[in-house]
Amino acid sequence: MKTFPLAAAALAAAGALAAAPAFAAPPPAGAQVFARSCAMCHTTNTGGANKLGPNLAGVSGRKAGSIPGFRYSPAMAKAGVTWNAKTLDAFLAKPSGMVPGNRMGFAGVKDPAQRAALVAYLASLPK
Repeated sequence: MKTFPLAAAALAAAGALAAAPAFAAPPPAGAQVFARSCAMCHTTNTGGANKLGPNLAGVSGRKAGSIPGFRYSPAMAKAGVTWNAKTLDAFLAKPSGMVPGNRMGFAGVKDPAQRAALVAYLASLPK
């Protein structure tokens, strides 16, 4: 009877991998961009606290400058913007370009793919 050492080794390795503990999937790209660029000033959990910036839970469909009790810049309070994919993309590309005089000290997300991932992440946040 012939043995097949390579096949036996492959089967043993497959069994070891099947028994290995599962690792959590990496966070979506938008969540990573948020963690790197936004989380120091904003929260995203429903009912979460405002920080230096307002809580962003349910931001999609919300009027800019509308979180009760948060002190917005006069420019943001009067912006008349409703946040959606298009307005979030424009704002996150260059905040000072879309709402001149806003207080957000952030230059923007220059990479279009990272910005699109961030917009998709923000749009997915529940109210």
